[in-house]
Amino acid sequence: MLTMADFVKVSPCEYSEGLGREQFVDSAIGELWPQMPRIAGPAFTVKCAKGDHLSLHAAIYRASPGDIIVVEADSDFASAGGNVCAIAQQRGIVGFVIDGLIRDLGEVRDLQFPVYAKGVIPKPAKKEQILPFNQPIMCGGVRVCAGDIVVADEDGIAVIPKDQAEEVYRLGKARTDKDAAMTLGEWQQAHQAKIESTLKALGFEG
Repeated sequence: MLTMADFVKVSPCEYSEGLGREQFVDSAIGELWPQMPRIAGPAFTVKCAKGDHLSLHAAIYRASPGDIIVVEADSDFASAGGNVCAIAQQRGIVGFVIDGLIRDLGEVRDLQFPVYAKGVIPKPAKKEQILPFNQPIMCGGVRVCAGDIVVADEDGIAVIPKDQAEEVYRLGKARTDKDAAMTLGEWQQAHQAKIESTLKALGFEG
């Protein structure tokens, strides 16, 4: 039985063995403080209404420990700040992936709470509208459903559909193990042979 401890050992780079480009969140959404640890967890999906962040603020009390809260937000306002991140961390939330902005970056960095977002802005959104939780959302161009496995690190964010999780993990782990077993010299030999073969097939000389 696979656990999140298994999924977190494989880089999003290696999950590309089993995932199409459409499953990788846009590079505009990235880590907000340096050298954040890789995180993995099931998605708890949240959609915030325009100009509003009540849904995210309510979600930190409803998501389960081990979840990653994935948010479709309004990028004109901050969706969360230091206290929201601190409470989420205390409740065992693994991290946030926000198609939007936050504030209080210094506090979040001091907490060492993993947040992937587009950036920061001082102005917060309002708390006036609530939308249903765990509905399909769009985050960084990727359709994310509740329970999909999210793996994020400094290289990017992979969203693994829950019904493909075992197969995608198997392919990613196999690639990880293969690369780990090779020296750089062995990798270069195989790489160069493949490159030269491809060039020859394309009729390239030189």
